[in-house]
Amino acid sequence: MEVLNSINITNKSTNKLIPKRKIILLSFFVLLTAGLIAFAVNKNAIDDQILSYTVDTKTQNLQLFWKDEKGEILKSFQNLKQYVERKNLTLTFAMNGGMFNKDFSPQGLFIQNKQTLAALDTADGNGNFYMKPNGVFYITTNNTPFICKTTDFKDNRKVKYATQSGPMLVIDGQIHSAFKEGSPNLNIRNGVGILPDNKVVFAMSKTEINFYYFAKYFQSLGCKSALYLDGFVSRTYLPEKSWVQTDGNFGVMIGVTTKKK
Repeated sequence: MEVLNSINITNKSTNKLIPKRKIILLSFFVLLTAGLIAFAVNKNAIDDQILSYTVDTKTQNLQLFWKDEKGEILKSFQNLKQYVERKNLTLTFAMNGGMFNKDFSPQGLFIQNKQTLAALDTADGNGNFYMKPNGVFYITTNNTPFICKTTDFKDNRKVKYATQSGPMLVIDGQIHSAFKEGSPNLNIRNGVGILPDNKVVFAMSKTEINFYYFAKYFQSLGCKSALYLDGFVSRTYLPEKSWVQTDGNFGVMIGVTTKKK
């Protein structure tokens, strides 16, 4: 009866049979290790595709930009860089901040310094912007960041900055249900998410990626909400990571500045 409960494998040092349950346990750990390795390889592959920057809105100066002091649309990071330098500031990070119309006006809601310069767009339509639910990234007057679905946004006069875009990438911690893992819809993409510590993470793919894996990146960071900003036009200015793109042809731009020393 002893043999029936064991697998006939001999331990050379003790010449005893190894119990079946030990083989099962060993197999479990082998499979678990293989799974963890596969997960790490896949995660690293996605991480290598993504350029990211984290902002603490409580301590850093994050703003949304559109026009300069003459009322001319800035359009590029080079123009934005020169604009903030005229204010004795240094641009440390910049990213295009949502979709725009042919005249470079914001598509959907845009609030700058508590002033609503473009209204919330609740209409239906074609294209990524109108893939529901779309959403709003905004910062309150006490520098708290939020991302919400367009249908949930309320302007209580305490919103300092806001930009609307779509679709939502992550909703209540879940990837947008319309995204498919094997989708061949590849593109350069950028977006924004709120981290568990309430900091803001901005991300742009270095190479073409589908919506699912781009959303998966934000989900892997623990973001409960994340919003798509734009596609192939996307650019990032991030000197600290040796990523300096100063071109572009945008509407709204997101920037972080510091005072010149």
